[in-house]
Amino acid sequence: GHQEEVDLERVLVEVVQILHDRIRSLKARITHDPLPTVLGERVLLVQLLRNLLSNALKFRSEQPPAIHVGAEKHGEHWVISVCDNGLGIEPSQHERIFEPFRRLQRSGEPGSGLGLTLVKRAVEQHGGRIWVDSRPGEGACFRFTLPVQQAVSAPD
Repeated sequence: GHQEEVDLERVLVEVVQILHDRIRSLKARITHDPLPTVLGERVLLVQLLRNLLSNALKFRSEQPPAIHVGAEKHGEHWVISVCDNGLGIEPSQHERIFEPFRRLQRSGEPGSGLGLTLVKRAVEQHGGRIWVDSRPGEGACFRFTLPVQQAVSAPD
């Protein structure tokens, strides 16, 4: 695929526009840290964040969804997180939810069950990994790594 500099803040703005009606009808609040520019495939990164935000809206709890997109630099990698205040995920499911066609049992919502599989594939195509931190009733944090962009141009 084609790698280019991708501003993750602009990706997030695009995803929020795509999901705008759903966000508004659920009165969801979306916040974010300053997000980095990374080297990657824009289309995949849009798909990745769209899937993670869609999931956070889908597996919501009683209160309006609050979703935070975070970014922390750890050496050669960014750790990007998408954290919600939703239903949370049983620890026994944490590995399995990334496998194809594993629907989480509690969801009556339509969907292929491919969302998180595509997310995982997109992350791995960028040389990263993805995992989830969650407890039932305490929301979920999906975290994935992306390589820190190497400067190609000489500094001014």
